[in-house]
Amino acid sequence: MVGKVISRPKARETIKVTLDVDEIPKKWYNMVADIPGGLPPALNPGTKETLKPSDWEAIFPKGLIKQELSTERFIRIPDEIRSALAQLGRPSPLYRARRLEKALRTPARIYYKREDLSPVGSHKPNTAIAQAYYNFAEGIDHLTTETGAGQWGSALSLATAYFGMKCTVFMVRSSYDQKPYRKYVMKLYGADVYPSPSDKTEFGRKTQAADPDCPGSLGIAISEAIETAVGLPNAKYSLGSVLNHVMLHQTVIGQEVRVQLEKIDEKPDKMIACVGGGSNFAGFTFPFIYDKMKGKNDARFIAVEPESVPSLTGCAGGISRYEYDFGDTAGMTPLLKMHTLGHDFMPDPIHAGGLRYHGMAPTVSALYDQGLIEAEALSQDETFAAGQLFTRTEGIIAAPESCHAIASAIRHAQACKRENEEEVIVFNLSGHGLLDLQSYATMLGM
Repeated sequence: MVGKVISRPKARETIKVTLDVDEIPKKWYNMVADIPGGLPPALNPGTKETLKPSDWEAIFPKGLIKQELSTERFIRIPDEIRSALAQLGRPSPLYRARRLEKALRTPARIYYKREDLSPVGSHKPNTAIAQAYYNFAEGIDHLTTETGAGQWGSALSLATAYFGMKCTVFMVRSSYDQKPYRKYVMKLYGADVYPSPSDKTEFGRKTQAADPDCPGSLGIAISEAIETAVGLPNAKYSLGSVLNHVMLHQTVIGQEVRVQLEKIDEKPDKMIACVGGGSNFAGFTFPFIYDKMKGKNDARFIAVEPESVPSLTGCAGGISRYEYDFGDTAGMTPLLKMHTLGHDFMPDPIHAGGLRYHGMAPTVSALYDQGLIEAEALSQDETFAAGQLFTRTEGIIAAPESCHAIASAIRHAQACKRENEEEVIVFNLSGHGLLDLQSYATMLGM
């Protein structure tokens, strides 16, 4: 790509771009409406037939099922949800990384969207509030879920507290041990939190018996959460990533970024976000992918994952496949067509616990399969080094997951320096790392 050479004085002066509360998006954008050829449907694992809406009702409320199966391009955000998002800090600001640019001596202009400023420190409340709202509206009083690093579990605990509901969280054991303060956050919001695999479910006990030292995985924790929801009265399951309705709710991020960049007369050349299940990447990029389809930008969209969990990049070596698979380890979910390492894949206990998922969201997977987005895999050492540089230049301690986006942005900014090209690089700072300090200490030898 030819780099930018046109000077934009207004953009150069910008440090922070804010929006008013009334600029919180009024509609979610549904990428399913614009995937070329359509999105492959979820299948019944027994019959291999397309799931009917009623097939989802054991675990989800009707309002979310309707969104999950919708092909409508724009879906109205209820006023109650917009009000809750405003109370929790939306719209979030967009910052220019001037000090990072200076340290890198790059001609690139780097921007980052601050999703770390929510009460629980991540983008996850964007969907947690919506999911709790639709369950509450149908009389559900108890939600169960899984969590990797704890950001999603914290967000759902916050959302259920907001609506006066109960919450049970199964936290991947490796993160439960590495990040003890995450579970305290969830408990402060009133949630019950268990390390997964646990002794609270049949599948958890079976997994423990087979491997007493099992570090756990998101797939196992999902199985435990679903088993619990199905076995409780007036309870449903809530998922923090992967499914279409979760991607939908997160598009408030990208829609805000679109307006913020317009205010400073910038267009992105590269948009970068980390990926585990895909929700922050989807929310950040999908509105811009829609714009690109209409010829309004020529951006590249880069999903960044850990080298040890290469659900996208592993396709090149045959480690990962684009096929139908279960979203959980026990095989309790519908079959989803996605890039997957296999539902029984056991990832290494890396510190970026939120990225330790065997598969990728069907929407993200379809876009990758068609070449509409790109993917990179980075090492844990490189991402933590990038996080340290970001802390020392921009003053923000990023989550280990978000450090993947930072590291990729740095790589591309350094390429701009080598090639003497200007580019606008925008990344999603999906969460803070203030509860991940032990991980930083371990990786950086502090």
